[in-house]
Amino acid sequence: MPGEMVNFSSNGATAAGYLSIPAAGKGPGVVVIQEWWGLVPHIKNVTDRFAGAGFLALAPDLYHGKATQSPDEAGKLMMAMNIDKTERDLAGAVSYLKSHPNNSTGKVGTVGFCMGGALSLYAATKNGNISACVNFYGGHPKVQPDLPALECAVLGLYAERDGFVTIASVRDLERKLVGLGKDYEFHIYPGVDHAFFNNDRLEVHDREAAEDAWKRTLEFLRRHLN
Repeated sequence: MPGEMVNFSSNGATAAGYLSIPAAGKGPGVVVIQEWWGLVPHIKNVTDRFAGAGFLALAPDLYHGKATQSPDEAGKLMMAMNIDKTERDLAGAVSYLKSHPNNSTGKVGTVGFCMGGALSLYAATKNGNISACVNFYGGHPKVQPDLPALECAVLGLYAERDGFVTIASVRDLERKLVGLGKDYEFHIYPGVDHAFFNNDRLEVHDREAAEDAWKRTLEFLRRHLN
């Protein structure tokens, strides 16, 4: 069933997000973090897919009502973000799901795409209430995660032909996680581009890689949130 817009406490006020509840009524919590386009139909669809897989899923509207299909405008929106305020919005979303009566385990994970992938990892280094972190090809020039503070496991899913989140940057992150003794899994999909999971962007979408990444994501979240 489709989700609905809800409000939750954040930054001393309220923020909005798209909530989707599993058919069984209850499930572990997952915060779905948008790409630089905003809370667009694709992200709402992914949130519904998580609910269909048994998760209580919430996609916070980090642009507070703004969204775009223009890469230039998306870049401006991304760079204009106040990262501290955004982290507090994400913390509000995590708290909302953690205390939600439909959360079956009391646990919450984060899953983000592109900009949202970077924010997923960043939030996990700032918030001990996050029990699992999934990072789809995450990158943001203003987001620097505090890796020594990371407490949860991380799943990273990357594209070999990504010109934005390069393989060199992925290997650098991997070296840092290894050096810190963190729990992580990385998978690099050969021959695919950045945003391969986004089936609304047919110029980069790769069905085989997307299906495998979805399977890995569900297995990872079920392992750490149940």
